[in-house]
Amino acid sequence: MKTAVSISDSLFLRAQKFQTNCNISRSKLYSDALDEYLSKREKQDITAQLNSVYEQIETEDELDIGLLALRELTKNDAW
Repeated sequence: MKTAVSISDSLFLRAQKFQTNCNISRSKLYSDALDEYLSKREKQDITAQLNSVYEQIETEDELDIGLLALRELTKNDAW
């Protein structure tokens, strides 16, 4: 998919220098950068959600049960 974005001249020049040095296309550089950025943000969202759940747990027994449930729910996830 093609798209147009506006970025500062200095960022464009940095990206251009990087892509030239690494011998990759501009599309590949921007696609990889966006993918990495989104992956990082998604992980932060997951961490925030888990922290919210743990803040609601009041006893150590509930924490143990919660951890067991979380492990069971995520046992097939690729982390």
